[in-house]
Amino acid sequence: MLLGVWGGVSAIFGGVVLKKASLPCLFVLFAAAAFAQSGDFAFGVSGLTSPSPSSFDINSGNFFAPTMGGGSYLGFSGDFLLRHHLGVEGEIQWRTHQNIYQGYQPYRPLFYDFGAIYARRFSRFLGFEASAGIGAESLRFYNNYYSCSYISGCTNYTSSNHFMGAFGAGVKLYPTHNIFIRPEMRYYAIRNNVEFAGNSALRAGVSIGYTFGGD
Repeated sequence: MLLGVWGGVSAIFGGVVLKKASLPCLFVLFAAAAFAQSGDFAFGVSGLTSPSPSSFDINSGNFFAPTMGGGSYLGFSGDFLLRHHLGVEGEIQWRTHQNIYQGYQPYRPLFYDFGAIYARRFSRFLGFEASAGIGAESLRFYNNYYSCSYISGCTNYTSSNHFMGAFGAGVKLYPTHNIFIRPEMRYYAIRNNVEFAGNSALRAGVSIGYTFGGD
């Protein structure tokens, strides 16, 4: 299932979404699935806020650095609990529509991360989770021409990638035993986010998912 979802996301964006850095993360997730006591898969929609633009951003050294906030995001997430309430998790989020950078350059941010999760179900109707991990912000700047390679295929964008830490929490509301609705928030601490004002972003939204295993 996870392979199919990942392949679909890669096809939508015309290439390998996570590239080399993602391969160890995917291997760990697949290995965890084989030993998982329980887990979740979810799809969600959210919005992004980040520091306001300024004439000069002291963090990035970028004159007239714009904000990265605004727009709507779609994403997939999944986790596997390995022992008691602890496990591993991963997610990918992308902006649904391209934005315009500095008034002329179309671009689209993507965020992906992998890390540890604490998840607990308190009752038939209520659960909670908190996570912390590492990942990357991938900024896709689109061109009017295509470049091709054997690895990524043909793309009409160049990427600017930045390492980040990701810290999140969510509340799971269960209308049925396995299906949940999850209001959620995730904070991204982005290293050297020189294209934008500030080195952080906050994503907040809601996901609909399915819990397997467990009681």
